[in-house]
Amino acid sequence: MALEKTWRWFGEKDPITLDMLVQMGVEGVITALHHIPNGEIWTIEEIMNVKTQIESRGLRWSVVESLPVSEGIKICNDDRARLIENYQQSVRNLGACGIDTICYNFMPVLDWARTDLHYKLANGGESMYFDFPTFVAFDAYILKRPGAENDYPTEIIKKAKEVFSSMSSEEAEELAYNIIVVTQGFIDGVIDGSVPDPKKLFLEFIDRYKGYDKNKMRENLKAFLDDVIPVAEEAGVKLAIHPDDPPFPVLGLPRIIGQLDDYEWLFNANPSPNNGITFCAGSLSARKENNLVEIIEKCGDKIHFVHLRNTQLLPDGSFFESGHLAGSQNMVQIMTALLKEQKKRIATGRKDTRLPVRPDHGIKILDDYKNKYNPGYPLIGRLKGLAELDGLMAGISSFI
Repeated sequence: MALEKTWRWFGEKDPITLDMLVQMGVEGVITALHHIPNGEIWTIEEIMNVKTQIESRGLRWSVVESLPVSEGIKICNDDRARLIENYQQSVRNLGACGIDTICYNFMPVLDWARTDLHYKLANGGESMYFDFPTFVAFDAYILKRPGAENDYPTEIIKKAKEVFSSMSSEEAEELAYNIIVVTQGFIDGVIDGSVPDPKKLFLEFIDRYKGYDKNKMRENLKAFLDDVIPVAEEAGVKLAIHPDDPPFPVLGLPRIIGQLDDYEWLFNANPSPNNGITFCAGSLSARKENNLVEIIEKCGDKIHFVHLRNTQLLPDGSFFESGHLAGSQNMVQIMTALLKEQKKRIATGRKDTRLPVRPDHGIKILDDYKNKYNPGYPLIGRLKGLAELDGLMAGISSFI
């Protein structure tokens, strides 16, 4: 008994090839049609082109990560009807090609946030860091979002001023570029490096959410689910929403998937078994109130996909990515809960017993420094994480 070992692959331009994945013992590939613009239809021809490449190596396309939900759907603008129709057709086409799981998110504007993409660990490895005061310095004093100082605790604002005052103009611009462009550009972000003034455009995107609170975003997510889940049911496809990263409000934007009561709302909003979640230990662990084992135990039957990594939380709400086993979370307990869920599915005759899991992010080590990988996605650091998680599965499976 073991979860399906998978790996995120960024397509033909990824320096980590499918042939390498075979050598590494990967069973399933996690990928997307990154060359298709957000909001456009994924055709059967384009899907099959990628699927054929994957299957020619004896691998399977386990999960789509991701089929992006366009901003027009999230804010329900005038283009929503067209965007929904295109999304529905893409879901149908994926189902027709035998791909049964889609990971997506409903995060406004910013997909994920880190302030340092080259955070040095004590052992010389390189990780990613979310420093809360530095992020607030970006928001309030570099981006200069109106009202930003009112959206954070007083102590964090005080630290943010100190951080900003110590920055050079070059450092401030680099921070903004990393947050707006570098961390987003390779995962269907709303802004790429070709934009002459990323900060101005970023503010415009944020401004579109003026007046939106958590309840309004929940209404829009429910509308999306009600339109797409029936199509997914017919196509034999499961939707798995990814939690917000970080799972607490930033930039004055509402965050609606980040803790247990959000999941309870999600399942009540649309009770279909095709409406499920991507359990991301890394994202969820960045909120100190979250009990990850409890989330698995209470939401286990709705977990369609798993991301595993660890974080080290700091007292002020900052955190850094600490690898896959070591950190603030007990990965042994988390893996045990996931394997128990898999065992339960096997015992009850459920068909979706694979529970695909991928090592999420990784620490840059050794020859990773000689290659240019997407932020958080080095080869050796992730392979180390895959090996650690695989060993953990093997050990726990012997005792449950």
